[in-house]
Order: sequence, then C-alpha cells, then structure tokens
Amino acid sequence: MYTVIKRMEISAAHRLQLSYPSKCQQLHGHNWIITVYCRARELNQDGMVTDFTHIKQLVQDTLDHRNLNDILSFNPTAENIARWLCDRIEHCYRVDVQESEGNTAIYEKED
Repeated sequence: MYTVIKRMEISAAHRLQLSYPSKCQQLHGHNWIITVYCRARELNQDGMVTDFTHIKQLVQDTLDHRNLNDILSFNPTAENIARWLCDRIEHCYRVDVQESEGNTAIYEKED
C-alpha cells in the first residue's frame, strides 16, 4: 500500500449557521491547515498515488482567499469541509482541517 500526504495552508472566511448563539455566526477568518491523505495499492501510469499538484489545485483554487459560505452549499464547519474535500480527491481516505492552533476536525472514510 502506498500513501501520500499533502499539507497546505489557506486563508478563508466563513460564518456558521448554528442552533445556539455563538460569535462564530459572524463572518470571521482562519488560516486553515489542511492535510490530505491518499493511498492506493497500485501506482498510476506516472508512478504516483495521485499528483500532489492536483490536490493543491483543488484545495487552493477552490477555497483559498474566499468566503466559504459563497462557494459551498453546506454549513462550512471544519468537519463538513473535511468530508467535502475527501469526497473530491482521488484515492483520498482522510482529511484533517485545522482552523486554529487547538481546533482540528478529521474526516476518515470507513473501509
């Protein structure tokens, strides 16, 4: 089994839609750290699990320096963002989304 891990930092804003009062309902930003984990039993024709550049393009071209509420059709929590990315990246099985030093959400596909 081959595994590749891509770690990136992006800047993006969001506001959360919550069932309770919270300052996170106001528009605010983070310097997000996103870590993508991909694996495959066999390498592709280029000798890769997936190209690091393709991962970076999806994450940065879609999310970096954006208001996430304007581009995502769901409540942009770290948990939801992690799953959304995992579902769109080839061979991805796990995504960590860190929105601040002490706050990280992880989505991992079940086998």
